[in-house]
Amino acid sequence: MKQSFSFYESVYEVVKKIPYGRVSTYGAIANYLGLKSSARMVGWAMNKSHYNLDKIPAHRVVNRNGVLTGKHNFGGQNIMQQLLENEGVIVENDMIINFEEHFWNPIEELD
Repeated sequence: MKQSFSFYESVYEVVKKIPYGRVSTYGAIANYLGLKSSARMVGWAMNKSHYNLDKIPAHRVVNRNGVLTGKHNFGGQNIMQQLLENEGVIVENDMIINFEEHFWNPIEELD
């Protein structure tokens, strides 16, 4: 991670590395960036990611229980769910089924 990056840019760099069909959490990303208590800030970055010219797969970031808490930022009630389901992730009642199976932890997967 480059020192000149802003926090949001650092978040986006991690999110871009989440593999197809996998998900991470706001807290896991914050923890990877060395800011364990900044999960809410990661959420704010995800909200702003829709204005970023680079394609940020924000649909792959969910809360710590696998709930699609950011779905309202996708312009429609089911867009986030549809994007995840297109990648083979099963979602019921706004919650990822077999969340542990799909969870991608950047601390374990990167570096």
